[in-house]
Amino acid sequence: MSDARSYPERPYLAASAAIVRDGKILVVRRARPPAHGLFTLPGGVVEVGETLAQAVVREVSEETGMTIEPVALAGFRETIVRDAQTRVERHFVILCFAARWRAGEPVLNEELSEARWIDPAELANLSTTPGLAEIVAAAFDRLAEVGDPQTAC
Repeated sequence: MSDARSYPERPYLAASAAIVRDGKILVVRRARPPAHGLFTLPGGVVEVGETLAQAVVREVSEETGMTIEPVALAGFRETIVRDAQTRVERHFVILCFAARWRAGEPVLNEELSEARWIDPAELANLSTTPGLAEIVAAAFDRLAEVGDPQTAC
């Protein structure tokens, strides 16, 4: 099966969510490329006609079955993967949101092999996508700025 996102003509825009509940963050382990086997935040590609907030709500629902409320942008990450011939195999620009958990428990789909609610300090003991700890810290900062009680550990 061919993946239309492999060897793209342009970068893909994606959105992810640092979902906070009771001082914990939801991390998910990817079941397939990109980032196969690494812990990261749930999210995915923005579809034409969607706002970023709509995209992150939809992607989190599709991947985990959970309902969230995006609160503020926590930062961005850029992922560029090159093949053995140095051609760009994948290129994603990911806008990461600080988000409140609203309902549901993680129910995995085919893209994810695991989901965990963890204390942010536990990220240091996991194999994660680059910069995940910094994005999570920024998400907690954004939520604290708006006085979110969920950020209290």
